[in-house]
Amino acid sequence: MNKTYCLSLTEYKRRLSREVTIGDVPMGGLNPIRVQSMTTVDTMDTLGSVEQTLRMVEAGCEYVRITAPSVKEAQNLLEIKKELRKRGCNVPLIADIHFTPNAAELAARIVEKVRVNPGNYADKKKFDFIEYTDVTYQEEVNRIRERFRPLVQICKQYGTAMRIGTNHGSLSDRIMSRYGDTPLGMVESALEFLRLCEEENYYNVVLSMKASNTQVMVQAYRLLVQKLDEEDLQPYPLHLGVTEAGEAEDGRIKSAVGIGTLLEDGLGDTVRVSLTEAPEAEAPVAKALIDRYTHRAREAKPIAEAPKVPIDPFQYHRRITREVLNLGGQNVPRVMVDVSRLASVEYADLRAVGHLYSAFLDKFQMNDLGADYLYSGQRPVPFMLPNGLKEVVDYSAWLDAGARADHYPVLTQAEYAAVGARHPELNFVFQNLASLTPATLAQLREDATAVVILYTDNAHAMPEIRRAFFELINNGVTSPVIINRQYPALTAEQTQLYAATDVGGLLLDGLGDGIVLSTELLPERPKEEWLTTLDQLNQLSFGILQAARTRMSKTEYISCPSCGRTLFDLQETTAMIRKRTDHLKGVKIGIMGCIVNGPGEMADADYGYVGVGKGKIALYRGQEVIKKSVPEERAVDELIELMREDGRWLEKEVLEEPVGV
Repeated sequence: MNKTYCLSLTEYKRRLSREVTIGDVPMGGLNPIRVQSMTTVDTMDTLGSVEQTLRMVEAGCEYVRITAPSVKEAQNLLEIKKELRKRGCNVPLIADIHFTPNAAELAARIVEKVRVNPGNYADKKKFDFIEYTDVTYQEEVNRIRERFRPLVQICKQYGTAMRIGTNHGSLSDRIMSRYGDTPLGMVESALEFLRLCEEENYYNVVLSMKASNTQVMVQAYRLLVQKLDEEDLQPYPLHLGVTEAGEAEDGRIKSAVGIGTLLEDGLGDTVRVSLTEAPEAEAPVAKALIDRYTHRAREAKPIAEAPKVPIDPFQYHRRITREVLNLGGQNVPRVMVDVSRLASVEYADLRAVGHLYSAFLDKFQMNDLGADYLYSGQRPVPFMLPNGLKEVVDYSAWLDAGARADHYPVLTQAEYAAVGARHPELNFVFQNLASLTPATLAQLREDATAVVILYTDNAHAMPEIRRAFFELINNGVTSPVIINRQYPALTAEQTQLYAATDVGGLLLDGLGDGIVLSTELLPERPKEEWLTTLDQLNQLSFGILQAARTRMSKTEYISCPSCGRTLFDLQETTAMIRKRTDHLKGVKIGIMGCIVNGPGEMADADYGYVGVGKGKIALYRGQEVIKKSVPEERAVDELIELMREDGRWLEKEVLEEPVGV
């Protein structure tokens, strides 16, 4: 396949899309990447919707989306719009439509843009598998096209834009029966609608391919751009988003992994970060992701194109590597924490890397976010480390300490080329793209003990590291690789978003066997500040691996960002469920505010908690409803009971607190 989804894998080039008119704020073309979000107030609450919209605009939203689940809400969009215009706010409004073509056709006469989901617009999802012949399949497509055609004609008449927004979890039974639960199915679902738009000479269209699974989401967007090019369709602008990303740090990391990877590809014309928080909290996160690319082209150093691109951007395949100790091969990616700038390391300090010491019991306990490797540089730790934590020291310090078997040396490029004495099992070596000379590649190819720590100082960081991976693959080097990213002089949030983009994007392409993050703190800073930073970086590393679906170390919550359809307090409920279940390593729980978002939108959740009425919850095992209309006050207990029946429930252990240290 001619992979034309990305203009360049080695320099930042934004895809030039068709400009779409959305009120007074055009999207695509040469316009900046736009920021948007969605209200959470009941659409029938006119003043509440207006006040929240004003807060969102103040926070940086350039478009505001409002749900219109039925005709009455669609009609009330007019009242909301009138009040906003009366207050001098001209932000373009977007009507969010599911299931109800009549509401869409009314809203298209009122607001600047409508969003439709091809999975449930005149199509159905009952989780049935249907055998179609080519003839019966086309008959269904024709039926849906005729139901969709009036909306296209209304949008064309009124100058209203449209987003055709496919969601991974709400693919119709028809699409699922033919294409399965795949990125290709997501793309085809949208293209069926898009082809009709072009037949009607209607081009004011934006496209999206949202999923809570970042691997699926990135593959679907890339494949969509590829298919538009192959079918000679217009280069429509893209709305980027990871659906149901969750809350707090997890939601931000997951969003950055998916959205940031595509921005690095030069894709995207508007961004919505979906957090289970107030909508005005979303815009600053979206803006922080976008702003990184404002001056990228002139700040980045040039990178030579690879003679061969050895990865498939549309399917996940992990790079084949040899196993070195517990790195590479079939091992999960490992986490290394850099403590080399601490003047000293004490027992209690290891709490920051997930290993808790109790002086009373004289033993360590490791939590689910316990680091695998500790890089101590020139100052080896003066005590025995707990099982599960291995120490990495500079090569000179390794020699000075007597080349101990329980220390693993890290060598500079010069040391790796020159020295003879090495550890018999595992040796780390710093490399960057420039150092991967033919001689170095030949040495790595033959060295069964080498693990590369790959770094860059290029502003176009992820593509340069990816280019280095291409060099390794194309030259037959199977050494495991630890991805090293350093973020001097950044805020904690910038570090979080940038690291999730840089490392997450590589992991989504199957590249990387571990991660080590570091930041700059001045040596005179109090030790407590260093330990807080190390704790944050350790948690961030595990969060990135989980968001990229490469190492599941904690419970995952697939929670929707709330909207006017939500039937319970989503933030409060999510916090309550998290408090009761956050010790269930690797279990995925979907928390959906209404039947529109669940069960479809929690596509790969193990269990689901879905609002079905005021004070009523439906509980799901996978996509199968197990209990209907459970009173809200009993729903969490019954969710836990369901897990207990399946043998997935564990009682929460109380970790011993360090005593007397």
